[in-house]
Amino acid sequence: MGDLYTKLVSGLIFPIHEHLKHHSSVAVRRQLEESQWWSPERLAALQLERLRSLLAQAQKHVPYYRDQFASLDFDATAITSLDDLQRLPFLTKTIIRHHQEQLKADNAERLARFNTGGSSGEPLIFFIGNERVSHDVAAKWRATRWWNVDIGDPEIVVWGSPIELSSQDRVRQMRDRLLRTRLLPAFEMNEANLDGFVDTIRATRPAMLFGYPSSLSLIARHAEKRGITMNDLGIKVAFVTSERLYDHQRDDITRVFGCPVANGYGGRDAGFIAHQCPQGGMHLTAEDIIVEIVDKDGQPVPKGQAGEVVVTHLATGEYPFIRYRTGDVAVLSTRSCPCGRGLPMLEEIQGRTTDFVVAADGTIMHGLAVVYPIRDIPGIAAFKVVQETLQRVVVQIVPEDCCGQQVETLISAGIKARLGQSVEVEVSRVDDIPREKSGKYRYVQSLVAGS
Repeated sequence: MGDLYTKLVSGLIFPIHEHLKHHSSVAVRRQLEESQWWSPERLAALQLERLRSLLAQAQKHVPYYRDQFASLDFDATAITSLDDLQRLPFLTKTIIRHHQEQLKADNAERLARFNTGGSSGEPLIFFIGNERVSHDVAAKWRATRWWNVDIGDPEIVVWGSPIELSSQDRVRQMRDRLLRTRLLPAFEMNEANLDGFVDTIRATRPAMLFGYPSSLSLIARHAEKRGITMNDLGIKVAFVTSERLYDHQRDDITRVFGCPVANGYGGRDAGFIAHQCPQGGMHLTAEDIIVEIVDKDGQPVPKGQAGEVVVTHLATGEYPFIRYRTGDVAVLSTRSCPCGRGLPMLEEIQGRTTDFVVAADGTIMHGLAVVYPIRDIPGIAAFKVVQETLQRVVVQIVPEDCCGQQVETLISAGIKARLGQSVEVEVSRVDDIPREKSGKYRYVQSLVAGS
């Protein structure tokens, strides 16, 4: 796996880096590489043991949960099943905003302030301890190694969080050079920068790409349009995360870069939830995270049915995330993976609740219902659909030279066919569709579905 320099980085330089930051990532990754082969029953027993420890810590040291457990007459040490978790209330973004300080453990040390990018509205501010950071780093590291690449292999990261990009001080730049990581800003995706990105990737010849699926597919299509070959660079895998991965994006990236796409799912708030293995299984990080799938009333749904993802992160004793409602919609798999890992799987990640649209008759459907009829119309370079109300949809398009006058009529007809003939559809031609502050790109945003 990798060359001599990669082995030096993954075996010595990065472990020293993590040790200096008081992280136990190296030891945790070794444990995870062993436990991934355990049986589902043994993994569930580990989850129960760790859950009992997390809840006991919360009951003893976290003011918010001390009060919650007392009001419910809940004894953390007495739980005997993972189902006991359902006796506890959900944690929401609103609760975290209102109880930011009360959620801190009174024995917490070195808590770091984090915030989400705010792609679903107001950014969420919360805190993370070293245990949580260590486990998330280890989980990502383990999943990286599934693809025969490692920390220290040359990597291009296409990312857009202002947090990352504003912290590019000399120490950070030196660390990235040591780890052979090159950062390209995902929210600066104009023609000139795309030319530069393609040149940088060709010059770097990375072993792996990492970024938003929309950004990597955009770079891929740009290289293809320019007639620049990118499948001769030795790229082994493209890791994508933070947005829903659409089939056409996977096809673009695979076709142009000549490598498989590994989907990842998680967030700053919820942690590193799941990652795809080379056999296609979307494996949950079950050693660290308990995932529940619930319906709109908060009741658990059977495996194979879609619902909201609720996460309990077992490495968050210093700032607990217990039954945290992510706002994402997914399906738990009923299958086991041919790779042989005992880790449970997600069958499908359908996106955020705001990635769904609502028809005039109240039917909720995935945003793909309005994405596909627009995507299939020639002459549209980019687009965004905003469902403002049940009766009004606004579509922005960036037209290409061959974009005909009938495009507006086709878009309107396609959306009305799915959402209802009474729906007003406004189509506007624009020069550019800006990304969100985080650098993410959203094809669909419903102000109705997420309310």
